[in-house]
Formats: sequence, C-alpha cells, structure tokens
Amino acid sequence: MNDKLTIRPATEADLPAIVAMLADDPLGATRESPDDLTPYLAAHHRIAADPHQHLVVAELAGQVIGTLQLTVIPGLSRRGATRTLVEAVRIHADARGTGLGTTLIEWAVDQSRALGAELVQLTSDATRTDAHRFYERLGFTASHVGFKLALG
Repeated sequence: MNDKLTIRPATEADLPAIVAMLADDPLGATRESPDDLTPYLAAHHRIAADPHQHLVVAELAGQVIGTLQLTVIPGLSRRGATRTLVEAVRIHADARGTGLGTTLIEWAVDQSRALGAELVQLTSDATRTDAHRFYERLGFTASHVGFKLALG
C-alpha cells in the first residue's frame, strides 16, 4: 500500500469524494447534495476548461482525503499584481488533525508563487473559528471583512 501523499488535479471520478467532504459539516450539509452529482459534474467541466482554475485533491493510499480550489486572478490593483484565491478547502473527517490541511495550504502558496502571484487570499465563514486560528497560524492575516450576496 502506497502511503505517499499525492496532490493532483481532480478528475470526474473524484467528484463523489469531493462532494462528500463539502457536505460533511453543519454548513455544507445545508447547501450540498451528494445524492445528485449532475451540477457538480457541470461545474467540474467549467473548472477544467479554465486555465486559471486549479481544483485539486490530496490522495493517500488510493483514497481522496482532501481538496481545494485555487483560482488565479489577474488584477490592476497593487501595481497590476496577480493574486490567487483559495476556496473550498476540505479535509476528510478521518484525516483531520494529521497536518494534511497545512500541507494543502502550503501547496497552494507554493503553487501561487510558481504561477506568478504576489498575494494569496481566502475567505472562511465567520462561524469557523477553528479555521481562522489555523489560517492565522500559517501566516494569513484577517485583514478584510468579506461580504456575499446570494443571487439564487
């Protein structure tokens, strides 16, 4: 059995595991539908077709145990700086507390540098205080207040 962690692009075959992780918490349970993968498949096709999107999974011993999406955003502010946005970071319940989250975020930061980004940003739901401490421990600063407007 291979016990080497691999971070690789997500495939359609990974969608059930990814969606299960997205749904496996109180917030995700109210907004995800693991029983119908149709919208996730369509989203995966859009993500895979966009070179600025990097949806990845962390795999260990043939099991998907983590995921995140990294988006590259070219911009004018900060003297034309490119930034990346880290979204949908999830770790399988059985792998939480093992350092996998740190490994995934470090991968995202390293990948951001390799893609020419000058800034990595992310958001975390205001209720996820453990996640806030985790990101601050990794050097992120809670420098802004985020706002969202649901359109549907």
